[in-house]
Amino acid sequence: MSLRDDERPTRGDKAGAAPHGVDAFAPRLFVGHVMHMRLKPARHRFRHSVVSLWLDVDRLAETARRLRFFGYNKPALFGFRDADHGPRDGRPLRPWVEAQLARISAPPPARLMLLCFPRVLGYVFNPLSVYYGYDADGRLSSIVYEVKNTIGGQHAYAARLDAADEAEAAPRHARDKAFYVSPFIGMDKTYRFTAPPPGERLALRIKEADAAGDELIATWSGRAEPLSDARIARRFATHPALGFRVIALIHWHALRLALKGVPMIGRRMASPAAQRGESAAYAAENGAAPSGRRV
Repeated sequence: MSLRDDERPTRGDKAGAAPHGVDAFAPRLFVGHVMHMRLKPARHRFRHSVVSLWLDVDRLAETARRLRFFGYNKPALFGFRDADHGPRDGRPLRPWVEAQLARISAPPPARLMLLCFPRVLGYVFNPLSVYYGYDADGRLSSIVYEVKNTIGGQHAYAARLDAADEAEAAPRHARDKAFYVSPFIGMDKTYRFTAPPPGERLALRIKEADAAGDELIATWSGRAEPLSDARIARRFATHPALGFRVIALIHWHALRLALKGVPMIGRRMASPAAQRGESAAYAAENGAAPSGRRV
């Protein structure tokens, strides 16, 4: 099993720069795939088609006003709700993101973009949402990974990009696993992120590893399309039940792993807070909330 070309991280001139001629801050769709490749103890691979949103967090209402088929905090073919992200209570997202960055002494970004799945037919489940922070010069300066599990928990991993990242074609950083996600993977792991700034192409890669090597490789890839009513209608036709499909496939592949004999060890190895499906910091500040909601 190996990665396809469209699943490999892109290579640009410099790590934080968007490709030439690409407006990094223009709302758009990414049409592509999510891929998971498990390497041990049993091999298992899947690759599923998805459509994703790329949105300016500070201009969500402005984006919705120019579109009939995109709803901001209201029903539409494709939608986005503040309550699905960050504090998950409907409050604005920027203060929550800035709080995550402050914990690692990263400054507030001048521009803040969000990569996530859209609400479709009033439902969404986002296993991963990614906030990309850009400085006043338009360079990628920070990233916050918002991770959810299927039992209502959420945790954020934040990364500050510095001068050392300039030498990389795609920013790379690692974080120790601190949040229970899958009953088939323990907590003694490290995430290794490769996250080039999205432009005409999206190519995010995450490796989950322990001392013995990689256990899981996941990619989120896609090609950019304009966020227009015509494109939303087209992608609604090709992905009419995206959120329901995402959650159903998670459980389907869990069943397949169980049938392959992969032991369910993650929950026993998790910390008490992680067993509840939350990080201690998140629980203390925000409490747990359902991750999939209808409007």
